[in-house]
Amino acid sequence: MSNEFVALLANIALTLSVIVAVIFGIAQVKTANKDRRERLTLDTLRSFQTKEFAEMLHYVNRTKIPASSDEWTNRSADDQVHFVQLIMQMEAIGLLLAERFIDIDLLDKTLGSFVSTTWQKCRPLISDMREKNHDPFLSEYFQWMAEQIEKRMKEKPRKPFFLSTQTAF
Repeated sequence: MSNEFVALLANIALTLSVIVAVIFGIAQVKTANKDRRERLTLDTLRSFQTKEFAEMLHYVNRTKIPASSDEWTNRSADDQVHFVQLIMQMEAIGLLLAERFIDIDLLDKTLGSFVSTTWQKCRPLISDMREKNHDPFLSEYFQWMAEQIEKRMKEKPRKPFFLSTQTAF
């Protein structure tokens, strides 16, 4: 065997090694992304099953959200904390959705119209706060998420799962 032939075999082996490494690397990245998405989905679902989230749902359903920041500041500290917690939770979920860490199907199946109806209740207060505090970014992801859910529910309404054609296991 000549040196040229050995060099050619070495180059072919090296090229094949690089190709295999790239393919393996791509597969690893895809798997890691899928695992991260699944983990975030499960974490999001768990956050919907906490006592705090249940209290937030109760708060939204039972409380008249003030229409202005002046009305809001006249509320009790406990009431203000509940509202801030609600806004922060919805903003965090909206951010996860916007960054594509969670899927809109998850929100449609878990919270659905709660997102858009809650935004409609909070919109006057948040709009007033945006204006008075010169903060156009206040609850921007919450608003965007509510608009996406509302649009989806109009354009692609889904049937309840128990009415779907799914077969038994």
